Amino acid sequence: MITQLSVALKMKKQARLKIGIVGCGAIGSSLAKEIAGGLAEDACLVALYDIKTEKARGLSLKLTRGNKLCASSLKDLIRRSELVIEASSARASWEIASQSLSGGCKVMVMSVGGLVGHLDDLYILSKKNKAMVYFPSGAISGVDALKAAKIAGIKKVTLTTRKNPRAFSGVEYVEKHFNLAGLKKDKLLFNGSASEAVKYFPQNINVAAILGLAGIGIRKTRVRIIASPKVNKNIHEIEIESRAAKIFTRTENILHPQNPKTSFLAVLSAIATLKQILQPVKIGT
Repeated sequence: MITQLSVALKMKKQARLKIGIVGCGAIGSSLAKEIAGGLAEDACLVALYDIKTEKARGLSLKLTRGNKLCASSLKDLIRRSELVIEASSARASWEIASQSLSGGCKVMVMSVGGLVGHLDDLYILSKKNKAMVYFPSGAISGVDALKAAKIAGIKKVTLTTRKNPRAFSGVEYVEKHFNLAGLKKDKLLFNGSASEAVKYFPQNINVAAILGLAGIGIRKTRVRIIASPKVNKNIHEIEIESRAAKIFTRTENILHPQNPKTSFLAVLSAIATLKQILQPVKIGT
């Protein structure tokens, strides 16, 4: 009886999904702590990697009191993992996703904007290696409804994003064209397609890429980005016109405590996606 129980427990432990995280900033750290804590029954954090090695080491020390989670390279992390979570940047997300899929790993992508020009290759790699790719909904609501409305036919999708001027610090496009210092009223920074938005605002507008992928495409999806000194939240308003319904959503996001460019909901969306992967019952489309 004891032997059978031991075998059963061992099998359960081995069945836990092995997860590696690339990028140990605010999002990667939050996900790592959740995997090591609340999701530990079904998942196991096996590797961390960051081009700034001190970040991976610091996070590993917090979680394990050692450096055993630190991978020596992206290749090493992929070798240890079954699911790779990209939490780095739009500049690196395609390389991480493509190498992970080629290595037979499932992939969750946080920096969705970096994959916009590689979607055909992404589908080919995923199918060839029989590995799934997951895009969390991020800091917006309404993606389920958008995917359903697409079946009936969508006429228009418009995203209006408002953020405090501080959120655009370091954004090359903004610093080249605007002076936001001392801004007193709303300033329209961008009005165009989602494909252009993710190009010029790679760290600020991943939600535009998600909307484009789920709906009528990133070239047809319209985006307006506004710097608003009166707001202290990242606000996303979405208007959808389709043959099935007219949909309007407004999400007022609390800022992530470690990174004001990121919404707290974006991290929670990734955790919710992980739970969908790990649990047998799926809720939502």
